[in-house]
Amino acid sequence: MAVPADPGHLDELRGDGPHGLAPDWAAFFDHIGQEGLADLNRRADNLQRQVRDNGVTYNVYADARGLQRPWALDLFPMILSPQDWAQIEVGVLQRARLLNAMLGDLYGERELLKRALLPAALVQGHPGYLRAMQGVRPLGDTWLHIIGFDLAHGPDGRWWVVGQRTQAPSGLGYLLENRITVSRQFPKAFAAMRVQRLAASYRALMEGIKAMAPEGANARIALLTPGPYNETYFEHAYLARYLGLTLVEGNDLTVRDQRVYLKTLGGLEPVHALIKRLDDEWLDPLELRTDSTLGVPGLLQAIRAGNLLLANAPGSAPLESSALLGFLPAISEHLLGESLALPSLATWWCGEDAALRSVLPLLRESVIRPTYPRSGLDTAIGQSLSARELDEWSGRMARRPEDHTVQSWLPLSQTPTWSDERILPRSTMLRVFALADGAGSWRVLPGGLVRLAPRGQMVAAMQRGGSSADCWVLTDGPVDHTTLLHAQHSSLAIAQQKHPVTSRAAENLFWLGRYTERAENTVRLAQIVLDQLDGEETGTPALLAWLSAVARENALVVADTPEAGQSSRVFARCLMANLAPGPHNAQTEASFSVGFNLGSIKAAASQVRERLSREHWNLIEITHAGFVKSAAQLADDGEYATGEAQSMLQEASEMLAAITGSQTDRMVRDDGWRLLSIGRHIERLVTLSRALTVGLETGSIHEPGGFEAMVALFDSTITFHAQYQQRRDMVALIDLLVLDRDNPRSLAWVVQTLRARLARLGTSVAPQDAEFARELPDPSQWQLTELSNWQRGADGRRHWAALERLLDDCENAAVQLSNGIARLHFSHADRRSQTFAI
Repeated sequence: MAVPADPGHLDELRGDGPHGLAPDWAAFFDHIGQEGLADLNRRADNLQRQVRDNGVTYNVYADARGLQRPWALDLFPMILSPQDWAQIEVGVLQRARLLNAMLGDLYGERELLKRALLPAALVQGHPGYLRAMQGVRPLGDTWLHIIGFDLAHGPDGRWWVVGQRTQAPSGLGYLLENRITVSRQFPKAFAAMRVQRLAASYRALMEGIKAMAPEGANARIALLTPGPYNETYFEHAYLARYLGLTLVEGNDLTVRDQRVYLKTLGGLEPVHALIKRLDDEWLDPLELRTDSTLGVPGLLQAIRAGNLLLANAPGSAPLESSALLGFLPAISEHLLGESLALPSLATWWCGEDAALRSVLPLLRESVIRPTYPRSGLDTAIGQSLSARELDEWSGRMARRPEDHTVQSWLPLSQTPTWSDERILPRSTMLRVFALADGAGSWRVLPGGLVRLAPRGQMVAAMQRGGSSADCWVLTDGPVDHTTLLHAQHSSLAIAQQKHPVTSRAAENLFWLGRYTERAENTVRLAQIVLDQLDGEETGTPALLAWLSAVARENALVVADTPEAGQSSRVFARCLMANLAPGPHNAQTEASFSVGFNLGSIKAAASQVRERLSREHWNLIEITHAGFVKSAAQLADDGEYATGEAQSMLQEASEMLAAITGSQTDRMVRDDGWRLLSIGRHIERLVTLSRALTVGLETGSIHEPGGFEAMVALFDSTITFHAQYQQRRDMVALIDLLVLDRDNPRSLAWVVQTLRARLARLGTSVAPQDAEFARELPDPSQWQLTELSNWQRGADGRRHWAALERLLDDCENAAVQLSNGIARLHFSHADRRSQTFAI
């Protein structure tokens, strides 16, 4: 079943054990047994299903399969013997000490530069060298809390360091998910082979950060992410949940008096430590990249003042340069007095003339790498280049030698993978992590992120179609079963602790509610308009005037569309052409109709995905994609058939009902959910109040067709006819659509619900919320006799003055409430006092 490794590559599967296998792999297959071997396809299917069900994604830009591609994971783990791991562990711990000491020197005395152990041009000419950090001593004298080392297993059995990641190394979340997923497929082998567990290392990292951070054990730690469009956003959210941290973006934080605060619904709360997942240049637009919208203005000043621990400290980008590896042996001797226990691949920085002359004849057997990030250069493997291409590279290197680094070529070891009922070898790279567990102290996570190159390729990169595997590190000693679950009394304290809702999350939840309600209203209104205009008999002038007005106000048609009374067919075609934004929109103006609202639901939901169930998110994605596709087909047909448009609107209506159900029954009812509900009801109050007002102004509400259309817009047709049979008078309409507090579409029910939500926020978040509630109209004061009273005006028409005033009051109150909530909770501009807990 097993294909041998390619010539020149170490075969991780084969060895001198039973059946010609490496001893650990022989043990693995013994534990699986013959039945397990015959069952590998089913296990592989289960593994892929688990990846999909858990929503594990890796964002690949310009990927034909979409931005959020399912994470690629192989069924088989990579297995490391205790002997291999001992070699790796010693070497990685030494390098962690070395790199931390190097940063202390580069931003301190700079002895390495003075002694020419490092070229000044390579360090100070690197775009990631931060002069703003010169002279800074980070808390605990620890610059690096998380370091990733990329290792390769050579044909001679030795482990080599190929590269290192120090700014924001990725992989800690994905390797956790890999471990959980793969170990479930082979539980017997996992337990019997004494695989080292991972939780103790994560716990040590958190305890180490707290020990060095201000406030010590009481320090608030957050995880700083660039946002959901980052390629590894899934693991940012996953790590935050696993470690019990608040996931924040730059605009969730603010710096006041050289201290960092988290903007929450309850005000500003201090943050003492950040684990960052974005590169240094984006951290602070005041001192670094001024165009950054990902960072926090003033963040570096908080670090220099000693009020924030940032893991990792800014300024480590020069350590990631591929050229640095060539200088580490001498630097290790100088700083540590030790030779490197784990060797690096032979590396030459071409900025040195002697190095350039030495490597030009060796390019065929080497790898050419860019020295600096964003240089516009690619990595080139010499043996894959033609003679002409090698000459071109030589010319480029001669013209800009400092931009190029040459590294010796190492055939990567090949580990077994399961594919198409065969065991196929694939080239492998292993990323291991050193985690700081205290000041100047590190431990190596006993595992790693295994990256597999596509079959027949030499580069193991996820962006280039690679996949991943779990890494099982075996031990001869006892297995550490530490978990991140605390003692019972600590768990009780955690259960009673109220987790803050960030202002950004609250704002996106608020608009998720508003756009969900807006989408439902526009879908229902579009259905009503097409129903009324599709018949052989056109509606009355009053009804057509109402349809035109509410359709235009709800962006179903653009502003210059002719009135429905002028041409009902043209109006219907314009509405159908305007349903979805994008290249298929026939209008010259931007479309803000149904498709736009569905896209806005998706955009808001993507910002709070960690709060949504996988099913909820799937519904949103499917609804948006399906509607846009159907609208495009409708436009391509050119006929704009009303039946087809109604079918796609009905499908969208049903999907939106499912989304509403997820929001109602599948989300925790915390303060964030209350903002979502408030957003929905503000939107409902504005839309329905305005629709009733226009119905009174046009007189359509007094005609059978207009009366039925109004009841349908309020989604109350069945209720109305069950309660009032065939009565179509204003008293019945006002009673059900305005006053009935058992009807969730009536204005009284909406206002009553808003007041209740705001009152609850007033007790848990800010007293101003309770004031907002009191400023809303009070439905208990609304009287049917007063609202149904009318007078005939000078124009001969009946006017319901009290009802019209009430509708205006409801609409204005909803608008004012929306603005007040934004100022109070999202921008914090209306806070009458700010409490800073320091």
